[in-house]
Amino acid sequence: MKAMELTDLGPLFEALHGAGRTVVGPTVRDGAIVLAELSSADDLPHGWGVELEPGGYRLRRRSDRAAFAHSAGPQSWKPFLHRPRVKLWEADRTGDGFQIATDSPDPPRYAFLGVRPCDLRAIAIQDRVLMGGRHTDPSYAGRREGALIIAVNCTEPGETCFCVSMGTGPQAGPGYDIALTELLDDGDPRYIAEIGTEAGAAVLADLDAAAARPADVDRARAEVTAAAGRMGREMPAPDLRDLMAGSLGSARWDDVAQRCLTCGNCTMVCPTCFCTRVTDTTDLTGDHAERWQLWDSCFDPDYSLLHGGAVRSSAKSRYRQWLTHKLGTWHDQFGSSGCVGCGRCIVWCPVGIDITAEVDALQAEADSP
Repeated sequence: MKAMELTDLGPLFEALHGAGRTVVGPTVRDGAIVLAELSSADDLPHGWGVELEPGGYRLRRRSDRAAFAHSAGPQSWKPFLHRPRVKLWEADRTGDGFQIATDSPDPPRYAFLGVRPCDLRAIAIQDRVLMGGRHTDPSYAGRREGALIIAVNCTEPGETCFCVSMGTGPQAGPGYDIALTELLDDGDPRYIAEIGTEAGAAVLADLDAAAARPADVDRARAEVTAAAGRMGREMPAPDLRDLMAGSLGSARWDDVAQRCLTCGNCTMVCPTCFCTRVTDTTDLTGDHAERWQLWDSCFDPDYSLLHGGAVRSSAKSRYRQWLTHKLGTWHDQFGSSGCVGCGRCIVWCPVGIDITAEVDALQAEADSP
């Protein structure tokens, strides 16, 4: 274990940047804490927190200079690994046919600074989806394999967080190179850093960080443990897979369909949703063609479009597909839940649909005589 003072975040950033890494982390922009490329450690959201509610997000000033005392924002790390737009190939007409070229630029060497435990689990889930089967997504794999992850244990969960009931936090699980816990002393933060990999150890060795005192390590663990008792939400059902399988005919789907706009916001902000479509384009001459992979959503009627019409034409069927897959049949495909308890789908739903409340209603209906 290593202890790092606030002033060490600058050297940490410089060490990462000097190693040729693109440092991505949270920063304040356009009225939210977003993830973006950082130019220095000063870009971190020092002194900012958030207020969350179903369909609501607001920045608030804190009385300290904490850099990571905020909950999940509108973005996850997904766009940096599973890109929203990927050119698969392009073709140009030649005298005797077509010349085809694939789009395979050198991937960036990322350093992700400030990955929440829920998002760390989400990255592991996307690893399983996009790299764990017979067909690896080369774009994702190239970006993921070179990424260094600096996680931050959660000490201040938000009003819509429920990572504890999903088993994904507030303590970071496996997969990080370095895990930080932010401690506040008279408003100024300092950090306990835990090494997860040899790559993480090499970064800290370059900083010549002092060994952490046992009392500070105990305090860090105690604050993370205390955060587990302050979750804003709880996923109520003990066995989500069985509940989803047994609730396909529930009347609750009609209720939520009256509120759902099928806008797809929940799938766009979700750190594990991975659906894509492929589109082909040509220029007016027909001499140049491109194939692109684009993010898509199961809330889009065209996503299930087959000859003769859409498979899921109603809002009810599309919402049911999303929720039962996320919490139920995801287990059959990938061996885990597709939900990590980050609460983004609650916050960024325009009408404030709360996934934990919907599951609670389904459970109540299943338990009723």
